[in-house]
Amino acid sequence: MTEPTASTACLLHFDDERAAAERLAAASGLDAREIQRHRFPDGELKLTLPVDAAGRLPERAVLLRSLHQPNDKLIELLLAARTARGLGVRHLTLVAPYLAYMRQDIAFHPGEAVSQRIVGPFLAELFDAVVTVDPHLHRVATLEEAVPAARTVVLSGAPLLADWIVQQRPGALLVGPDGESAQWVAQAAARHGLDHAVCTKERHGDRSVTIHLPPINVQGRAVVLLDDMASTGHTLAQAMRLLLAAGAASVDVAVTHALIDADALAALHAAGVGQFWSTDCVAHPSNAVAMAAELARGVAEVAVSNGEI
Repeated sequence: MTEPTASTACLLHFDDERAAAERLAAASGLDAREIQRHRFPDGELKLTLPVDAAGRLPERAVLLRSLHQPNDKLIELLLAARTARGLGVRHLTLVAPYLAYMRQDIAFHPGEAVSQRIVGPFLAELFDAVVTVDPHLHRVATLEEAVPAARTVVLSGAPLLADWIVQQRPGALLVGPDGESAQWVAQAAARHGLDHAVCTKERHGDRSVTIHLPPINVQGRAVVLLDDMASTGHTLAQAMRLLLAAGAASVDVAVTHALIDADALAALHAAGVGQFWSTDCVAHPSNAVAMAAELARGVAEVAVSNGEI
């Protein structure tokens, strides 16, 4: 194996995302290097960064970490980013295909922590640039408002999901399960001229929602529910039942971020969902669409803006 040198930009990653890092390295031309982790009996972490023979890292580095199941990972980012700076990194980019803690941007009840306003600035202090895919933003218009880093790049899984959908279900009707999904449904539909519509949702709690279908004829249509994420699956299940009751020939699901566990996914299929497809932003058995080329494009945008290319 060739000894890494500090003159080449590198892609830092952890062992549980080795396959994703290899795909991104191949697409971006970056030198992939693995950060070693050790967990002490009391739960504390020790990280060892992959330095060269002189104990240094390149001046430019990219750190890949998708932030599903985020709590330990945020500590990893703190330790890795601060250590990287001390080892020679002058420009550090975070590639987070899924960006956690973005959904709560206001306090709904007295005393609630507004996680977006805490985690976003935390990441901006650690990284010069952040690249992510379909961040789950509500009342904020841009990622820069949530993560005030010097440079942010927002990519979308919707166009590539649309490419996959037209291969699997030509002429499908795309339906968003709620108003928040409208932007992704519109992007996907425009790419191939597909019909599309969006449901309305009343939320009563984390696991209690009421869905209303849009005024569109679904009789005999192949319908694909499209959204940025699936977690509990309750919203998708309600929309699917209504669509089937309204005469849809089939209902499949396509999401950017598959945060749904095996039991919830099995329940969706048992209730009538056909296929469930996702991008590989979050490693999941449903992954059907690769995002490495798009992520590499985001990394290149950062490099161009920083005068590196």
